[in-house]
Amino acid sequence: MVLCRSITITFLVLLLNYFAYSQRFPNQEINRLLDVGIEYVLNQNYDLAKSKFSMLEKKYPELPFGKIYLAVVDITKAFDYGEEINSEAIAKNLDEALELSENLLENNPTDIWNHYFVALSKGYKSYLRVLNGDWLSAISSGLSSVNYFADCLELDSSFYESYVALGTFKFWKSRKLEFLGWLPFFDDESENGIRFLELALDKTSYNKNLAAISLIWVYIENKNFYRAIQIAEKELKKNPINRTYKWALARAYEDVNPKIAIQVYKELITSYQKIPDQNHYHEIALKHIIAQQYAKIGEKRDALRLCDEILSFQNLTEYVREKLADRFKRVKKLQKELID
Repeated sequence: MVLCRSITITFLVLLLNYFAYSQRFPNQEINRLLDVGIEYVLNQNYDLAKSKFSMLEKKYPELPFGKIYLAVVDITKAFDYGEEINSEAIAKNLDEALELSENLLENNPTDIWNHYFVALSKGYKSYLRVLNGDWLSAISSGLSSVNYFADCLELDSSFYESYVALGTFKFWKSRKLEFLGWLPFFDDESENGIRFLELALDKTSYNKNLAAISLIWVYIENKNFYRAIQIAEKELKKNPINRTYKWALARAYEDVNPKIAIQVYKELITSYQKIPDQNHYHEIALKHIIAQQYAKIGEKRDALRLCDEILSFQNLTEYVREKLADRFKRVKKLQKELID
């Protein structure tokens, strides 16, 4: 669960973690549209975010900003709501954004923004391939994206958004390939990745809170739960309704204070239940997680009650049933263990 969410959050951070104050795009109207649109995304107001990025695309069709951000709204909303993504529309926007970006880079290879545009476009194309199960192409595109982020640092070592991307990549690459540590060519860069991320968190001044989410999941993976909690709680003071931060905070508390984790997970369920026509995808996942936490602290009656609630859900879409098929099996297994 941690790896799945961290991979997803990593890609969202690479886009939403917009530029430090000194690295703003040299156009005030573009910055204003980005500022407002990103704020809407953070507050999970996706329709208003899309309206701002559509305006950006229409006013500045020569730049890939609009198409990239329209794609990320669709990706973020689908991830947040637990819905099936519109792969065709997202792929169209990203393909066109990449074409624009590569043309800009070819015409002006010394402009850092053109490298950044290509990095973002390739990064999100990679993520879309992950969502569609095309892992080989995703890895190839993802590595290419990382190389373009590295190019940004070669052009400007203070381009801290590249530190976010590269730090996240270095950590997870090292952590998930650590079984190769005995090989002479393997270089564990996990600590260097954390250093990059902490540097970005300290130095960025516009959207440093979004760089933080990557660090939170890194510290959870590293079992440094108190540091993860510290960062998450600080960011939630700025964006108290953001479900991404709440989920990360609850996960960090699982190994520190399960009762607090349960309370935060319950707040997330309440938030999801307020979404009109929600499909119950995350509600079911969260109830299962809470049931596991109850079982862990010996409150079996509450755990069993939640298992029963999960298994009594009716009228779920085929997509949700398919995505949650393995979870339903695990819920039944937990239910049986609690009864026996």
